[in-house]
Amino acid sequence: MNILILGGGGREHALAWAVLQNPKCDRLVVAPGNAGIAQMAECASLDIEDGAEVVNFCEAEAIEFVIVGPEAPLAAGVADRLRDAGLLVFGPGKAAARLEASKGFTKEICDAAGAPTARYAHFTDAQAASDYVRAQGAPIVVKADGLAAGKGVIVAETEEQALAAIEDMFAGEFGAAGAEVVIEEFMTGEEASFFVLCDGENVLPIGTAQDHKRVGEGDTGPNTGGMGAYSPAPVLTDAVAQKAMDEIVKPTMAEMARRGTPYQGVLYAGLMIKDGQPRLVEYNVRFGDPEAQVLMMRLGAQAFDLMHAAAEGRLSEARVNWADDHAITVVMAAQGYPGAYEKGSEIGGLDKMPESSGAIVFHAGTVAKDGKILADGGRVLNVTARGATLQEAATRAYEMVDGIDWPEGFCRRDIGWRALKG
Repeated sequence: MNILILGGGGREHALAWAVLQNPKCDRLVVAPGNAGIAQMAECASLDIEDGAEVVNFCEAEAIEFVIVGPEAPLAAGVADRLRDAGLLVFGPGKAAARLEASKGFTKEICDAAGAPTARYAHFTDAQAASDYVRAQGAPIVVKADGLAAGKGVIVAETEEQALAAIEDMFAGEFGAAGAEVVIEEFMTGEEASFFVLCDGENVLPIGTAQDHKRVGEGDTGPNTGGMGAYSPAPVLTDAVAQKAMDEIVKPTMAEMARRGTPYQGVLYAGLMIKDGQPRLVEYNVRFGDPEAQVLMMRLGAQAFDLMHAAAEGRLSEARVNWADDHAITVVMAAQGYPGAYEKGSEIGGLDKMPESSGAIVFHAGTVAKDGKILADGGRVLNVTARGATLQEAATRAYEMVDGIDWPEGFCRRDIGWRALKG
């Protein structure tokens, strides 16, 4: 089968790696890809948010199956254009992708479905939002309504921080994403990520993970797109996961179907868990990044079969075969991230890194130039390893980190700390 993956980050490198393990893959193209992906698959230069351009490419290159990696093409309706052209695609249409593209819409769906989530209010006016914060007090959470690359969420510990976040959002810090704002109660507990596949009717859980959003060790400092992750998430026990399915995911899917917008693709539920009770923090309509890296490492070749079954409406017959293992990924980022950072620094030692079902470096923001690998983003590498225990996986991953020669990069040294301390 000829397969196209849209995207060029660490998530897409992990997806490409898993797809290539499956013998059903005859040819793999990734658009636009990155320097690491180019070492294992073809890369193509495409505007992945232009549905017509993607369709034309698929028809010219005899592509049979498209996997959409990031959220932006989904929110732009690329999956709809592909389906209209008769192509098989993994990922929700534009209407269903609003579960991530609009936090206000997600809250509306949760209200209709009775799914437990944080108390909230939705604003299109800075003054009204500020008045609400003053009435509620802090801590409180301020969210840009639209897509903001994982950075449009401010957990404000003081009223002043919340008011500043509101001012910044309405002033355009996150572009159109901040034209509307959702303000939520601050939920306490432990956060974890729950991943399910949906085919419009059936729902299949495929794994759990925990990521580290804060840039600093001990989960301190500003939010990022994610500084590392591990799978499985101990806090998401079988009982908690079943509650999340019964009380949150399935009612949401039923409400989406009732509205005439059935959901197909991966649904990533960010959950806050306290006293064994999950509440929804947010939905994402694609694999998490960096959670995809640990999920793909654990799923391997079957990831393709599961995504294909979801796209074809065959999830009722699909099964997930989990090994009794653990995986961890450590993000290496450019100094200064998530603020201003420099591009173009050389990364050495990658040619000595293992590449196996137990350890690999997934590239996120890299480019190849004159035979060298250069940093080309904020989050640059995902150093990923498996082990019989989380400690074994972590030890292996950090040994790999120490073998990478990149003075201009940094990482957190405590990925997995919650589970490891237990």
